[in-house]
Amino acid sequence: MAEIEIGRLLRSGITGCVVGCRVSQLSAPAFGDLVRIPLADGLQVFGLIHDIHIDDDGLVRQLVTSDAITEEVIRDNRENRNVPVEVSVLFVGYEQAGAVSHLLPPRPPLTLDAIYPCSEAELCRFTAAGRFGYFRHVLRAAELPIGELLAAHIQKTAAAQKACGNDEWVNKASQELITLLRDDYPTLNSVLGALADCKI
Repeated sequence: MAEIEIGRLLRSGITGCVVGCRVSQLSAPAFGDLVRIPLADGLQVFGLIHDIHIDDDGLVRQLVTSDAITEEVIRDNRENRNVPVEVSVLFVGYEQAGAVSHLLPPRPPLTLDAIYPCSEAELCRFTAAGRFGYFRHVLRAAELPIGELLAAHIQKTAAAQKACGNDEWVNKASQELITLLRDDYPTLNSVLGALADCKI
């Protein structure tokens, strides 16, 4: 089965990157998804999608002020034009020589590197490795909607782990978050409130 490329890197640093993609590629990535960026030397960087940003441009500004926009014009604008879409990714670990690490990658990916969604097996392998060390990268990113991001990620991962035969993953993940946030009641309350709204 061919891999579905989400897009290509516009810019990156040691903690994350921004990916450019077309609107037609937006069926692949979603908020909270785990994605991967394969590098030339066998290193594979993993990250969580924490923002999808769709910019306007001159034509869109003109279209929204017109009296009536036909479905054909909307479809043409979305399918045939290069609508500027940016996907922001927070790095949470990497894999090298088959070993998963929840540390930051040793170097950032380069511009125009391709980014792919993780398969269910890849999601299970990455999130089951170690003791949820990748949670600290999310909890450190104070500018992000931490509760919503963790809830979206845990909801998707719990379903994948259950399909892989690991029914206890969600309970262990929740306990680890409670332990990590025991001295930060506002963040803990936000995370638990978002998790309570999930269908897990």
